Amino acid sequence: MAPVGGTAVQDHVALDEIELCGELMIAASAAHGERLSLESIDEVLKVAHDPGTPATTGA
Repeated sequence: MAPVGGTAVQDHVALDEIELCGELMIAASAAHGERLSLESIDEVLKVAHDPGTPATTGA
């Protein structure tokens, strides 16, 4: 049981990761097709790749 004194600790990195996962779930539910493209994932996560570097497929 948590103490009554309000000593909760917030892990800001974990909270950010949870928010990003939520954004991906929302995008996936609105996507047309079975999967999100790598470009769509990058857009949701606000990630940009160096044009000279190929994107990985995660395989």
